[in-house]
Amino acid sequence: MAAAIESGDVLLNGVPEKASTPVAEGDVIDFALTPRAPLEVRAQPIPLQIVYEDGDLLVVDKPAGMVTHPAHGARDGTLVNALVAHAGALPGDQLRPGLVHRLDRDTSGLLVVAKNEATLGALGKAMMRRFIDREYLGVVVGIPDRAEGTIEGAIGRDPNNRLRYAIRADGRPAVTHYAVRETLRNASELTFRLETGRTHQIRVHLAAFGHAILNDPLYGRRDRRVELPGQALHAWRLRFRHPATRKELAFEAAPPPAYERAREMLRG
Repeated sequence: MAAAIESGDVLLNGVPEKASTPVAEGDVIDFALTPRAPLEVRAQPIPLQIVYEDGDLLVVDKPAGMVTHPAHGARDGTLVNALVAHAGALPGDQLRPGLVHRLDRDTSGLLVVAKNEATLGALGKAMMRRFIDREYLGVVVGIPDRAEGTIEGAIGRDPNNRLRYAIRADGRPAVTHYAVRETLRNASELTFRLETGRTHQIRVHLAAFGHAILNDPLYGRRDRRVELPGQALHAWRLRFRHPATRKELAFEAAPPPAYERAREMLRG
């Protein structure tokens, strides 16, 4: 809308005006909404941190700051753009090809990607049946009273902010298990295991628990002491059975340097 005002495509009482012009009752505003260009996935040769790959699947370590798949706020430069460039055609949804699960933009860590329809279907069922184990590391504000526990709370869209999610009676059930891994200075490093995979689940649950993820700009606040693109959250362990070979696969990825530096600073 701001660009349309600047270009004179928005009229106030038939006359182009500045965005700062006050509007009074009875004024008439004329404008036309330009349709958004359709989303598409194009291959982009972006470096990938590949932890494992075979003919059926690959496991990647996504960096913090990278969007998982194209959306209207991020049309390219995503993990999917890089995956298509690396592996070619991938199965499934046109904008989310090969993805079995996703990570928030500023959450780093391990993701499994299917390279064919059979693998995508099998891993999708395994995810629904909770046969894929995912463990996260996160630094939270404060120190929980209990060294370990479970947070339960159904999650749905925040009615006051469409970018956020919240614990709601009409939301989808969500369960997060946590354990304190290390006590820091006015903070803690926790491990998280998910029984469900709701959008922003760990972030919503920990904020409601009173221990928001460090530097979370949406559910907590930015901490100027640390240089992180967003929340201090990393998907560090992934374990599942290979759909074709039936071999148990287990992977672990250390947190990125920015996370490590933030944790070290809080040890000080």
